Amino acid sequence: MEIKFSKLFHLPSVVTAAFFLAFLLCFHAHIVNAANDSGVSISPAIIEETIESGITKEYSVTIQNQNNSEQIFYLSTKNIVDVEDGGIPVFSSNKFEKTGMELADWIKLPTDRITLPAGASQQINFSVEVPVDAPPGSHFGSIFISVDPPDIKDSGAAVGYQVANIISLRVAGDATEVANIRQFSTNSFFYGSKNVDFSVRIENEGNVLVRPSGPLEIKNMLGQKVDTIIFNESKGAVFPGKVREYSINWTGEGTGFGRYEAIVSPIYGDSGAKRTISSTVSFWILPMNIIGPALGALALVLLVTFVFVRVYIKRTLAHLSYGQTRIVRKRKRNGMSATLLLVIVMLTVTGLFMIALLILFA
Repeated sequence: MEIKFSKLFHLPSVVTAAFFLAFLLCFHAHIVNAANDSGVSISPAIIEETIESGITKEYSVTIQNQNNSEQIFYLSTKNIVDVEDGGIPVFSSNKFEKTGMELADWIKLPTDRITLPAGASQQINFSVEVPVDAPPGSHFGSIFISVDPPDIKDSGAAVGYQVANIISLRVAGDATEVANIRQFSTNSFFYGSKNVDFSVRIENEGNVLVRPSGPLEIKNMLGQKVDTIIFNESKGAVFPGKVREYSINWTGEGTGFGRYEAIVSPIYGDSGAKRTISSTVSFWILPMNIIGPALGALALVLLVTFVFVRVYIKRTLAHLSYGQTRIVRKRKRNGMSATLLLVIVMLTVTGLFMIALLILFA
């Protein structure tokens, strides 16, 4: 897999955001096509492995010149020290303090520059020397390839392009894998159809990457499971000590109606030590193309019922009247009964109407 960046003008603070928007923390590379067939690529885009402390291991990358002319490329290394919302890595600069997860200092490159003819590629072998006292857990870094020397690039005066791969090494030892769901929510409480956007915020309280993934089940108000989708199917990771937000869309089949419940149950951890976390959120689906006409029909039924009951009550009172005084008293006495009867009838009609909607659409 290759990662390409087109030729751009940049400042040092903009380089990270512009060129590494593609490097989501899931470490799945997103290919950015060059605008004019110029640039450089590096492969593999991802190196991820578990390694013992105190050893040195050899790796290699292949660099390809995608220019139409010979080009000098400069090699350097950087640490990943943080991750922003959305999984965008933050690469180190001189202002960042040590975090205990630095990897760049362990990478030993054989050279800091190479010259490649147009369209040519070259394999670069490098080593990673893991200190004996390296803290267990995940360590992150990158090899940068640029057309400008690092000192010029850092000065903010560079004009060019650069690429980087992702190196994630997990040092064996007493690693801590702890994650929890900080928030599971929808962007609205009411929906007009089975098209719902979920948001899941997961916190990594351990010292290694976690890749939570698992089922997200949808149930209707009767407790019946209507659909299941896979949360984080791409295995996007959460950086140690950070919170990552995932967005999921559910588009179901058919017409929905009523209250629904979503249960997300991601699993994380190494094989043999899997852990499950779970959270629940509820929402309503009220399709107005059905609710609107249904309410109109209900209003018409209630109006007809009201008129019918009033006419019936008046006729009944007329038959029960034996005298002027008796008629007045009878009307007063039956006025409360008539109102109560009217309320009961309307509530009954409304209840039957709602039950019919539930049977048809729930």
